Amino acid sequence: MDQHTADAADQLLGEGDIPPVHEANAEGQSRFLLTSDHYGRVLPRALGDLGVAASEMTRHIAWDIGIAGVAERLAKLLDAHLIAQRYSRLVIDCNRPPKAISSIPVISEATAIPGNEGISEWQREARRREIFEPYHNRIDAAISSRLHAGRPTVLVSLHSFTPVYAGVARPWHVGTLYNRDTVLPRLLLRHLRIDSDLVVGDNEPYAVNDLTDYTIPVHGEGRGLVNTGIEIRQDLIADQSGQQRWAERLARILAEIETELRAELLVD
Repeated sequence: MDQHTADAADQLLGEGDIPPVHEANAEGQSRFLLTSDHYGRVLPRALGDLGVAASEMTRHIAWDIGIAGVAERLAKLLDAHLIAQRYSRLVIDCNRPPKAISSIPVISEATAIPGNEGISEWQREARRREIFEPYHNRIDAAISSRLHAGRPTVLVSLHSFTPVYAGVARPWHVGTLYNRDTVLPRLLLRHLRIDSDLVVGDNEPYAVNDLTDYTIPVHGEGRGLVNTGIEIRQDLIADQSGQQRWAERLARILAEIETELRAELLVD
């Protein structure tokens, strides 16, 4: 086998596959940089259906339901740059460290993923090289460009979560996620809780940490950015009207917070 043939054999994405990175409003002037790790649920053609039923691919195990619509609308309302990842988290989870067991899951919740069983190291590497790395390299490059230009940058990582997990109902409508940096989460919690009808989670339903998360630890804390994760319950954003309502709510709150951050951090 010559080198060209070997390289082609190692490729995951080919003709007919879309690029992993989606961007919206790349020239946006907002200090907020939006990311969406689980925006899409596309599968590379070479992987077929991963042995997963089509009905399962509409569930949370494949993507963050509703967050794409919220992210697109929020980027427009804020005039913010959005960087999102189009492939399903079942191919490779772009918010997991590549060495984490959950990076390429063989089971998600109670669903087996046969196409992830017993894959070789080069197959794992192809997924990292062609999906995970382009996405995170693009986020890194965008942050570097903004910092080089002296543009204040606040990272907001957008996600959605299931109303019920492992048979346990989750009462929260929305949650803030963070690890070491509490500046933005503290402000976000205060503003969200002004609406007494909202049940707001403080590091619920998930808490960020270095072992199970990637975007906030690496791009937020690692680059010294003010940051937060936002989780919205999926049943609230399953349709376009819900997505619009939540985008408008977050745009209003983040605009208010931006003024407070400017005063608190003396950032112009």
